[in-house]
Amino acid sequence: MIRQYLPDLPSRFRKLFCLLTLVLLSGCGDNLGVRPYVLTTATTGGTFYPVGVAIATIAHAQLSEPKGISMTAISSAGSLENVKLLRDNQVQFAILQGPFGAWAWNGEGPVSNPQTHMRSVSALWKNVEHFVLMSELVTSGDMSDLNNLDGERYVLGARNSGAEQTGRFILDTLGIDYQSKFTLGYMGYGPTTNAIQDGNIVGMNIPAGAPVSSITRAYALMGERITILDWTQDQLDRINARYPLWDWYDFPPGTYPNQSQPVRTVASPNVLVTRADIPEEHVYEITRVIWENLATLQEIHGATNEMRFEIAIDGLGAPLHAGA
Repeated sequence: MIRQYLPDLPSRFRKLFCLLTLVLLSGCGDNLGVRPYVLTTATTGGTFYPVGVAIATIAHAQLSEPKGISMTAISSAGSLENVKLLRDNQVQFAILQGPFGAWAWNGEGPVSNPQTHMRSVSALWKNVEHFVLMSELVTSGDMSDLNNLDGERYVLGARNSGAEQTGRFILDTLGIDYQSKFTLGYMGYGPTTNAIQDGNIVGMNIPAGAPVSSITRAYALMGERITILDWTQDQLDRINARYPLWDWYDFPPGTYPNQSQPVRTVASPNVLVTRADIPEEHVYEITRVIWENLATLQEIHGATNEMRFEIAIDGLGAPLHAGA
């Protein structure tokens, strides 16, 4: 199953996925009585995709034969598309940015109707805001520097992605007039990184679990020519006024290649959600294997080092599924 995903993965993940496949899938065969589930993630350059593939691989390996539960992961445009896929039962599990859990359940923001079929399974790792700007445009070093743009091209995310929608929410809330100051581009994380390296954009919004492969690649080639913008206390308070989901997230110099200065940004929890009609015992088993195999997930992506069982129900926008 994993082979189809390997060409899109950063090279540093491939060896781990091959090892995971050999260890976990050896001896596993097809089972005609298996209930298949699909987990939707996001674009391949972020964190949702590699971790989602790992979760699906582990769940399939450990649950298909003894429990009749199968899972595969797919890429998508991100959280907004994931809400729609879950609504239409094209997928049964989805990873969402934290605000989308609240927006979906309440029918707010970019989600027009309450998604009453949605249930939470667990909070996962923190989704860290990386608002990146060419250093030549940076004056104060915080989010207010986005007001320095004057028609330059900036990417908030792929069209209809979670990155785009949360980016719009953040900029609207902070009073940054991106509609007139930015020429918006729409790309996934990988193409966005290529665009800033090629000089086709002056900045990008890459919300994901740190370290993000796309940011790592950009810093490796551009170094101090780019800056991840800091946040102020006032800016954090403003985005938390409706849903207090964000908190401080600090990472030291060296988190990314050639990053010489510490960064103080913000982060909100990512959440795993499902449908209310998924059997309780199936949700229980999938939840169990995620937490019992946390060490394996942490080998695959450093962002999952922040997953802790004691905060697994923090920041959930939709009610908890009975099986979780």
